[in-house]
Amino acid sequence: MPASLPFRLARAVVFAAVCAMLGMGAHLVGGGTVAPPGALAAFGVSLLAALPVTGRERSPGGILVLLTLLQALLHVMFSLAHEAAPAPAAVAVAHPHAGLVPGLGMLIMHGWAIGLTALWLARGEAALWGLFRRVLVRLSLPPAVPVVENPAPVRHAEPALVRSAVLEHSVSLRGPPLFLPV
Repeated sequence: MPASLPFRLARAVVFAAVCAMLGMGAHLVGGGTVAPPGALAAFGVSLLAALPVTGRERSPGGILVLLTLLQALLHVMFSLAHEAAPAPAAVAVAHPHAGLVPGLGMLIMHGWAIGLTALWLARGEAALWGLFRRVLVRLSLPPAVPVVENPAPVRHAEPALVRSAVLEHSVSLRGPPLFLPV
């Protein structure tokens, strides 16, 4: 079942803020300028793109694809806004965002930023959904499927593998000590 609208909106706002700030920060570091209307437009475009996909847990690959598409779109938006802004000719020619097609250095920097941000967002996504699964188990909420009181015995050749939602994203630090005192 998809998540509720307030939850989806909160997730989309976080994604849009990260995506817009990444795009604006990279543009500013690259020597460009971002006007407040451009910043709001970047946030709005990112929010509208993220809202439809926030109903369920997303994979790292899905986050990477969405982030890549949005960063390409924001790059074009900021480049067009920079070309339209009145500036001295010497500054416009020397600026690396002067064309819509980025150079090799800019592509490498965009790639690194997108990859690292996608990994960061994917870890946050896994932590958020893992927390929800642990809370549901802790609250001992009733299962979605009704439980039959006296089920007929069923014989299995091997016992079924039991997997807990709690253990899916957990790390166990138990084990023997790293060294033994002499």
